[in-house]
Amino acid sequence: METFARASSREWQGKRRLLPVAAWSCAMAMVLALATAAGVTSTTKGENQATSTGTVGAVSRISTSAAAPPTRQNVTLICQSTPYPSACETALSSAEARSAGDPFAASVQFAIARATTAHALARNLSASTPTEPPSGMRDCVELLDITLHQLRDALAGSASDAEGARTWLSAAMTYQDTCNESLAAVPASAGRDAVRQQVGALAQFIGTALALHVSRMEGRKGTAPSAAPAPAPEGITFPSWLSEHDRRLLESPVANITPDAVVALDGSGTHRSINDAIADVTAARSRPASGGHGAGASRRVVLHVKAGRYVETVRVPNANVMLVGDGKGKTILDGRKSAGDGYTTYNSATVVVLGAGFVGKGLTIINSAGPGKGQAVALVVSGDRSVLYQCDIQAYQDTLYTQANRQFYAENDVSGTVDFIFGNAAVVFQNCGIQARKPITGQRDTITAQGRDDRNQNTGISLQKCRITGAPDLGSTPVYLGRPWRKFARVGVMESDLDGSISAAGWLEWSDPSALSTLFYGEFANTGPGAATNGRVAWNGVHASMSVAEATEFTVKNLIAGDAWLGDTGVPYASGLIE
Repeated sequence: METFARASSREWQGKRRLLPVAAWSCAMAMVLALATAAGVTSTTKGENQATSTGTVGAVSRISTSAAAPPTRQNVTLICQSTPYPSACETALSSAEARSAGDPFAASVQFAIARATTAHALARNLSASTPTEPPSGMRDCVELLDITLHQLRDALAGSASDAEGARTWLSAAMTYQDTCNESLAAVPASAGRDAVRQQVGALAQFIGTALALHVSRMEGRKGTAPSAAPAPAPEGITFPSWLSEHDRRLLESPVANITPDAVVALDGSGTHRSINDAIADVTAARSRPASGGHGAGASRRVVLHVKAGRYVETVRVPNANVMLVGDGKGKTILDGRKSAGDGYTTYNSATVVVLGAGFVGKGLTIINSAGPGKGQAVALVVSGDRSVLYQCDIQAYQDTLYTQANRQFYAENDVSGTVDFIFGNAAVVFQNCGIQARKPITGQRDTITAQGRDDRNQNTGISLQKCRITGAPDLGSTPVYLGRPWRKFARVGVMESDLDGSISAAGWLEWSDPSALSTLFYGEFANTGPGAATNGRVAWNGVHASMSVAEATEFTVKNLIAGDAWLGDTGVPYASGLIE
């Protein structure tokens, strides 16, 4: 495996200290008590796929709207065309199924029960782990907590917001993958293996719920809609999930904004620390889910971060927070954590956005660990319906972690080397500058590493109307549009200008050759020296010249939920194809 590959580059993670004996004894008691409750024996997601008898991602066409608890015969029929039949039968034969009545509700409730069990185990095991750098087990505690929020949102919103529920289930599944990645940095132990087994099984249970939900969505396609969707606006707008007040905030100069807090290093504001300001202005709120229900629950709070270099790890756990800086290169958020210094990829980020409805404007976000430190994230975003506008995001390997849910980036600059836009969100970049930087010797620059692991996940990366260039000092280093981090990787590059640094092959292989036929890599109406497609790799999943219909799937209208929540008025955002 090449030195810059994510899955096998854990030499950057450093050695972890073993759990003290007392904590270990307590933790192992919970392991023995809880491990048998998992219900399904599982290892990693890659291994799960290998044993799924070729049905990974297949959407069940069996009706899932029964009003009575399913019989054993019905359970078999429902589950036989889901990605994980054994996990499905376990869920639909459970006590949750007997009380729920509906197979989808039963599958989500069962997943919630399993997530609760896994969360309790991970929390107990993490109690005596080092705080700096945080253990990968601590990552799992946080990720499983968010998983519970997303599953509850999906259960509550499946009827009123079917596409939103699909997004939240997709995100919940993604968090198990992130947890499993972080566990690779935890010293081998029975406790670690028990958590890994439980999150592997949980991913299958969530995948089952996702398949049942998508099946129900497919079944409803033939029914008459309750109301015609509003026509998509022409030209450039902001997403309609932003209120009129929020649009005005984005369009207004900083001087015209009345913030809830002002952060200034010189003491001229209300706070000197961004984290302190976030904590104070959101103190009255409990932390909502990363999913969509939390985004509309409270008034947006606005923090003005004055010009200066803020060396702190910024975390945004609450919904509806807006950070407004004084502009690119003026308000700088700088961190230096990296895999080389013992941090997990997830925990290396300078800025971590967990709350839904986040808006960032006029910020420069940097991880300055350097190109030789391995994974070193500048920004990780998992909050649903997040917007980054006129920001500059800089690092080297793994610059921008678009982890989960729906995200939109307009007029931003993003730069890095290896996999510098990665994750499993549904995310669109419009009118952004994407720049490949000079890597260390032996590395090749890859712009995207998309992490879609299940065919039913409504995720993918879209680069639309962007400028994709190599840095002036790049030299002869080849730049690739992406490589498949997971089996069903999905990327569209459309209506963008590609300079001559782009390799003629276009796309780079990862370690799993089976992904070359299950991924979807598409290009449409690009210009510039790097846009020529006659030398592109000839994989089954590469679409060097997408049709209009295929390209439309990567537009804001379709990739990040379409007419259900995109609408009318505003500034930088086009609903469909621009040219």
